[in-house]
Amino acid sequence: YARPVGTSWRVDETYIRVGGRWTYLYRAVDKRGLTVDFLLSGHRDISAAKRFFTRAIERHGAPERITLDGYPATHSAVAELKQIGMLRPQTKVWTSKYLNNIVEQDHRRVKQRIYPMLGFKQFRNAAVTISGIELAQQIKKGQFDTSRVAMGTRVPVAHIWEMVIAA
Repeated sequence: YARPVGTSWRVDETYIRVGGRWTYLYRAVDKRGLTVDFLLSGHRDISAAKRFFTRAIERHGAPERITLDGYPATHSAVAELKQIGMLRPQTKVWTSKYLNNIVEQDHRRVKQRIYPMLGFKQFRNAAVTISGIELAQQIKKGQFDTSRVAMGTRVPVAHIWEMVIAA
């Protein structure tokens, strides 16, 4: 039921406290602000960035343009994905702090929910909670099309969302 996202992605990481340690939340949004994907990782390195991009590409297809921050590991991960053929060689990779304002502002929604919690004790609980927060934000942004489910019938909204979450 998810609507397709654009082919111009803005990617960034933010920090979240889990078990007294900083972990990294990789997030990508398209140029319209729709959430592409997210990944909570214990490390901020090339393998974590590759894992994030691989998952996002498998779910939404390869982007035409990617805007990154200046962190070298993310750029290295994109270069490696181009070499193995997961990203097209003509995919444009930019570094711009101004174009990434969209994803930086989108971090705010997640952080506003997490901040009152004063951090998480376990990584798994953090991942599940953040998944729920991200899902709620995607619903709020209108990223799901439920018109096919409710077409011509009187299906309760709660039932529709149960089907969306199960998909």
